[in-house]
Amino acid sequence: MNCGCQRTMGLHCVLILCLFSGWAVGYKQGENVTLYVNKVGPYHNPQETYHYYTLPVCRPEKVHHKSLSLGEVLDGDRMAESLYYIRFRENVEKKTLCKLTLSEKQVDELREAIEELFYFEFVLDDIPIWGFVGYIEESGFLPHSHKVGLWTHLDFNIEYNGDSVIFANVSVKDVKPVPLEEGAGAAVGVVGVGGGSLTVTHTYSVRWFESPLPHARRAERLRDYSFFPKTLEIHWLSIINSLVLVVLLLGFVIIILMRVLKNDFARYNVEEEGGCDDLDQGDNGWKIIHTDVFRFPPYKSLLCAVLGVGAQFLTLATGIIFMALLGMFNVHRHGAINSAAIVLYALTSCVSGYVSCSFYTQINGQRWVWNIILTSSLFSAPLFLTWSVVNSIHWWSGSTQALPATTVLLILGAWVLVGFPLTVIGGIVGKNRAGSFQAPCRTRNIARQIPTQPWYKHTAVHMAIGGFLPFSAISVELYYIFATVWGREHYTLYGILLCVFAILLSVGACISVALTYFLLSGEDHRWWWRSVLSTGSTGLFIFVYSVFYYRNRSSMSGLVQSTEFFGYSLLTAMVFSLMLGSVSFWASLAFIRYIYRSLKMD
Repeated sequence: MNCGCQRTMGLHCVLILCLFSGWAVGYKQGENVTLYVNKVGPYHNPQETYHYYTLPVCRPEKVHHKSLSLGEVLDGDRMAESLYYIRFRENVEKKTLCKLTLSEKQVDELREAIEELFYFEFVLDDIPIWGFVGYIEESGFLPHSHKVGLWTHLDFNIEYNGDSVIFANVSVKDVKPVPLEEGAGAAVGVVGVGGGSLTVTHTYSVRWFESPLPHARRAERLRDYSFFPKTLEIHWLSIINSLVLVVLLLGFVIIILMRVLKNDFARYNVEEEGGCDDLDQGDNGWKIIHTDVFRFPPYKSLLCAVLGVGAQFLTLATGIIFMALLGMFNVHRHGAINSAAIVLYALTSCVSGYVSCSFYTQINGQRWVWNIILTSSLFSAPLFLTWSVVNSIHWWSGSTQALPATTVLLILGAWVLVGFPLTVIGGIVGKNRAGSFQAPCRTRNIARQIPTQPWYKHTAVHMAIGGFLPFSAISVELYYIFATVWGREHYTLYGILLCVFAILLSVGACISVALTYFLLSGEDHRWWWRSVLSTGSTGLFIFVYSVFYYRNRSSMSGLVQSTEFFGYSLLTAMVFSLMLGSVSFWASLAFIRYIYRSLKMD
């Protein structure tokens, strides 16, 4: 990509607010409607894309790129003006686009692209248009037939309403492909052969159709179109089944736990004339460790950083879902959700700094500067390392997913000038406004010896239980999310996503409280990190599911696609671990404060 294109993209990336623009573009009769060529790539590898003009196709003498938003660049878009000349509401019948003389090497490039099922993407008035580069046919076993053909004629079918474009697609119906034989092929139709070269004439037709659909509802027309396989059938029965199971699980945990606590309070709350230290004589269970349960844990700074970043992602996820419910991410706004995620990540950095430094100060942390640095780099450092590897592989392969230097500098500048300073500001505010740690009981100087625990109370068992149950609550919806992120589906079930998100947090909190109670009942006061790890292990289950999805639910392959998939799947698992670990910790802390405050102790 030339420097001028990069500068233009960088300038428009700054104007991120433009991603929310959605007004209709009006055309007059005969006015030019620009068709942009965008990218090509293997049909089964959504993230492996290349610029359309990397193929030996018709192209202008000087390529003019369209200015792109940040989200479009992150999505691998590289739109450039094409030679197709389309006038509003004017039909065209078999107009010549260009005549190309292809060398033997160029013919081999086209054969290889067609055999890998390369598709192309054009954009007309923000409407994506997809089609295959060529045609491949396998037939017979003995003798085996392998035919490869190039589509040299495209029929554009465009729907309009008034002065607006509603929908557009391309078809090759009743069009014969030009065969590409080994060594530049044979002369067929519009193909000529000479001296190892191949001459191809590209043509196109344009047909306009009136549509009753208004411009405000044209997104519905695109959602109904299915160039890519439709896998997002709404399995309402599965979703309802998950909801019922989750409600029963939450009810079971709450009812059982309340009955057990009621019996514990009846047994523990006896009149004692002694102080708090006298209550552990002759008792057992969670009451006897009241002088140790609020003993501050090791690795305070890391724990607080996890809680802060988890709270940040909780805020970010909630904001993204509500923005989606408000209709800010329709199918015509290319990469809008990517832009919104970057902006929200930078702005919510103050949440991570505030939560982390505030709690770090409460538990008597002294190195608050180091705590802020750790909080700001806990996720951004793994993200940068993962992106560096993925982007390098994209750059090596020539994929459009490799970010231009200007975009990299823009994102880095957003973190350096916005994200990190807000983390520092939030940390300073949190440190100054932090109160004392509210502990119902005082803590002894010497820790109580922890008795030997049965196998079912070990950390690994609690992580397996605490991770699997929240994962089972979102397993159905997780498939839709993967098909959206790693496929080409348009996700529209944001209301259901909000419900599932609320259920996920509720299940995580309840399971954490239950596991914490079982831990304390065994006279083990080391609940701090255990509460984070118990439901934070949900991220491990999500990563295992991603491996299953890659192998059994997708047709992705190759180094480029595999590196991006597993690299960002690891980051996704980390996000869920941080978010659920933070939720489960605060739920356990609130529960512990409640039960020990309810004891009658002096």
